[in-house]
Amino acid sequence: MFEIFDEILPYISGMWTLPWILIGFILTILFSKIADKSKIDALMKKIGLILLYFFVPVLLFRIFLGMDLGVEQIEFVGIISATLFLMYVIAYYYAKYNASKMGLKGKTRSHYIKTVLTNQGRSSAFIGSAMLAIPAFRVPAGLYMSLVGIVLFAIIPYILSHMHKKESKASNEVSHVLPWFLRLYPWYLIAFVIAGILLHNTLNVEITSLGDLGRALKFYSAITIPAALYYVGAGIHPSDLKKDEMKKLLGLNTKTSRDHWTWVRHIFLLTVIITPIVITIIFAILYLLGFIPLSWFGVTIINSILPITSTNMFLVPYGIDKKTTALVVTWTTIICVPLVVLLIYLFSFYL
Repeated sequence: MFEIFDEILPYISGMWTLPWILIGFILTILFSKIADKSKIDALMKKIGLILLYFFVPVLLFRIFLGMDLGVEQIEFVGIISATLFLMYVIAYYYAKYNASKMGLKGKTRSHYIKTVLTNQGRSSAFIGSAMLAIPAFRVPAGLYMSLVGIVLFAIIPYILSHMHKKESKASNEVSHVLPWFLRLYPWYLIAFVIAGILLHNTLNVEITSLGDLGRALKFYSAITIPAALYYVGAGIHPSDLKKDEMKKLLGLNTKTSRDHWTWVRHIFLLTVIITPIVITIIFAILYLLGFIPLSWFGVTIINSILPITSTNMFLVPYGIDKKTTALVVTWTTIICVPLVVLLIYLFSFYL
């Protein structure tokens, strides 16, 4: 059995994982012909939770089991934290500016700002796992994925919850919170990271020292990447690729009756153009001046271009716009995934 694992492993690792995005997209088209979209979405939600709980943590555990955590890694954690803080600061002030420009007031203004702020979160645990195809990216990408998981599932929900409770109290509405399994997730994820770090750095345990168990762990965790990329591809709905939908995104269709397309365009501009340009300029300067290695530059730039995470839909009860979020998740996936794949391919030549 373990010999079979070893033979299959090269075909679910490295650049061989990237075609799974296309496979996911094609199978979604086929499934859409025999099942309702709502049923497919419900199934994908369950698959997403399975990946989050049973695959991503194990993958991070394997990565950190082989990581010598030193000053260099701690420095990068500081850089990641500063980068994420900057990204959300950009989103907040961008949202405030557009809210004032559109003349939004009261609850609608808060609704817009929360939607923009939340949708600055990226799909690091899903499409970001493709970066692990490059050996030099594995440690910095693992660190980035861990911190983004905590931000998306702990810090941002806490901020939204605080805002939502104040609004609910003022209007006597019922306050909603994330289900317990999503509130638990960031700490569940970090537990696997800590376990890997402690086992490796205190007991010198490595995946090779675990024998056949290590071989099984390596194979199981390797499944995460093609599975996650399949999930990303399957999340692209063919119905969103129509010409009329593209016109709405670009603002060429003036017959749209609801303001969510304006909101979609604002968030699309923020996540696909403004944020990546700002982050690229800053880190290009740091790299050219010799302050950071190429692997740090690559991981940070790719993460700034990642599509918006579909798990943001779990935060709808906190007062973010459901329709806007669904649309920007779809369109940033369509545009950003090819860019990310191209960047990973280009960086593979230099790392």
